[in-house]
Amino acid sequence: MMSESSLPTQIRLREFKNPEDYPAVIELWGNAGPGIHLRRSDEAGEIDKKLQRDPDLFLLADLEGKIIGSVLGGFDGRRGMVYHLAVESAYRKHGLGQMLMDELEQRMRQKGCLRTYLLVTRDNSDAIQFYEARGWSTMDLLIYAKDLA
Repeated sequence: MMSESSLPTQIRLREFKNPEDYPAVIELWGNAGPGIHLRRSDEAGEIDKKLQRDPDLFLLADLEGKIIGSVLGGFDGRRGMVYHLAVESAYRKHGLGQMLMDELEQRMRQKGCLRTYLLVTRDNSDAIQFYEARGWSTMDLLIYAKDLA
């Protein structure tokens, strides 16, 4: 078992590449547990449309060519949105989710994003604890928001 600070040093954060990364990312999302619900918007064509807007906000954690984490962000010019933060189970609770979120939030700030949102299902207590520890606050219906500047 890895310790809290023992993530392999070979992990690198990089941008999603379509179409070559799509199968591994869909598999990661599909195995992420109850927090990620795959929908039509996660199909390859829909992801392709999303990448036309802000490809730099779709980040992957890559360990020697294997995708072990991802986060998908969006920015509409006014507000940001976070979708599908996922970390492979063997690498959870070691800071990888924080690394992905830190990089995504920094990139959103650089775009001028002042506030961003995300959705969490009520039964996903691990995600709720993770986001609240990072400064996110609840809104009605468990919609979270965080001021970035």
